[in-house]
Amino acid sequence: MTPTEKTTIEGKVVDVLRTVFDPEIPVNIYDLGLIYRIEMHDDGTLDIDMTFTAPSCPAADFILEDVRQKVESIQGVAAANVQMVFEPEWNQSMMSEEARVELGFD
Repeated sequence: MTPTEKTTIEGKVVDVLRTVFDPEIPVNIYDLGLIYRIEMHDDGTLDIDMTFTAPSCPAADFILEDVRQKVESIQGVAAANVQMVFEPEWNQSMMSEEARVELGFD
């Protein structure tokens, strides 16, 4: 897989992640700043590190599975490894400007 192909797929991954929502928050997980790492490998394997706004998120399993299914539907992604991490701890400064406006923080 060429670097250009990886970049194209990673862009599609971001687009798909913007369709994933925590049922309790009206902003997608990407703009909330919950995605820490997206890494595409030559063999088509995709690694994603993500977190949640709270470690005890009741929708965590649903959201993780939604992410995995959606990114694996992208042509060129053979498998997705979605890892939940808690370092660094999420905070409101990780949100995009759009997310802060949507949630009334700005």
